[in-house]
Amino acid sequence: MTQDDVGTAPARSAGGEGLREHEVRTALLDLLAEVGAVTATEAAARLGHSSGLCSFHLRQLARYGYVEEAPHSGGRARPWRLKRPAPDTGRPTEDEAFGDLARGLEDESWQRWRDRRDEVPSEWRHDEAFSAVAYLTPEEMSRVAEVIRRTLAPYRDREQRPLARPVGARPVALVTRLFPLLPAARDEREEE
Repeated sequence: MTQDDVGTAPARSAGGEGLREHEVRTALLDLLAEVGAVTATEAAARLGHSSGLCSFHLRQLARYGYVEEAPHSGGRARPWRLKRPAPDTGRPTEDEAFGDLARGLEDESWQRWRDRRDEVPSEWRHDEAFSAVAYLTPEEMSRVAEVIRRTLAPYRDREQRPLARPVGARPVALVTRLFPLLPAARDEREEE
């Protein structure tokens, strides 16, 4: 997946305009996943952006196949929704497609960080990456995920409420993937 595949242009300045585009599109996708369908004006009111900005990014997401116009009764209102896969095509469900899109955006953001971290102030040039393997039941895995969500909850409103952000706060990607590890395929084990 390239940056153009998800409609994210590379940052054009040290101010991070490309990052802002990524943030707006991600926020729009999150909003559509939450509420189903919105117009650019409704999205603007919910996200704190202009309706023109939301309209532009909704059209870009449609261009790349992530959203589509929702059925409506005419008039000027133009509601959008996450694109629905055609029935019985074997294509991923909406939740799977959104998850794939989110993981692709996360991977792109990580690679952009790796490629350009020398451009940010020195206090922001490190990251806090870690991974672990734990033996869990499905119920325990769900509980771990819930603990992580609760830990992050106090910081979530800062995206919609800029005045709640402390001085010097910047957007930071928080990526957690909990999934069962599968044994190597037979062909892979034979190669070892």
